[in-house]
Amino acid sequence: MRVLVLGGDTGFLGSHLSRKLNDPFQCKFVSMRNLSWMDDNFTADSIINLVGKAHDFTGKSVEEDFFYANFELAKKAFQLFISSEANIFIHISSLAAIEEVESSKSLSENAGYNSVSPYGKSKQAAEEWLMQQQLPPNKKLIILRPPMVHGAGDKGNLNQLYKLVSKGIPYPLVRFKNKRSFLSIDNFCFFIEQILLQHEKMGTGIYHLADDETLSSNEIVNVMKQETGLKVPCFPLPKHIIRWLSRLGDHSRALPLNTWRLKKLTSNLVVSNKKIKLTLAIQRLPKTAKQGLRETIRSFKQGH
Repeated sequence: MRVLVLGGDTGFLGSHLSRKLNDPFQCKFVSMRNLSWMDDNFTADSIINLVGKAHDFTGKSVEEDFFYANFELAKKAFQLFISSEANIFIHISSLAAIEEVESSKSLSENAGYNSVSPYGKSKQAAEEWLMQQQLPPNKKLIILRPPMVHGAGDKGNLNQLYKLVSKGIPYPLVRFKNKRSFLSIDNFCFFIEQILLQHEKMGTGIYHLADDETLSSNEIVNVMKQETGLKVPCFPLPKHIIRWLSRLGDHSRALPLNTWRLKKLTSNLVVSNKKIKLTLAIQRLPKTAKQGLRETIRSFKQGH
């Protein structure tokens, strides 16, 4: 099977996929700025769209940046798919398209849209546009919604939390109890591989990806402490004080915590992966949530 991956092999997801997708796949990784594949002899059977812009921790990006990368380029990628001979288009969306902050129940593919940030809204817009398109009889659209994907090279919230823990800064969020779904990069690549191998079992539509188990923020910090060997003290501040400090952080980047990051670290956000596991008859993922987390933390440690 010949697979065209839009987004190149230098980004977080693309760099891992380029190493994991081996036989029986012949993969070509290109950026949206270099579509010379249309002029050569590479005819794709499947197209994976990794193009997009993730959360911006610098605060420099504006809403238009997210909508261009996550919406306009998704439309362009889909139009390339329609004009190609490929019959499978796999679009990597995000759980943020439907929920970014908190959910008291396990989110299925039928959950309503509740995006709030420019990132989430741009992902939602792309999903809605894609699902409205008419597909030729021989073509199929598969939209994947992962929660936060982590692994070597990850620069997201998990990496930010690791930097705080590795500096020995006392952890103040002990009183918050939560459960969140994540997805290790190895499990992400496994899902992609299985979709490519068994796509005939899947219909056009949306599928959630996630590790089988959830993790709490306290569990994550404990794993970080174990992997680094640091005896990071816990400083269980009362919740109302933490919330007050986070509101101060909304007005000062000098503080490591703001209300958005506090919600991401302490709220419940659980994803159901039952649909895709049942569809593809997946019994067990390659890595448990804690195994994947440990490997990610070790990669952070090696990178520092």
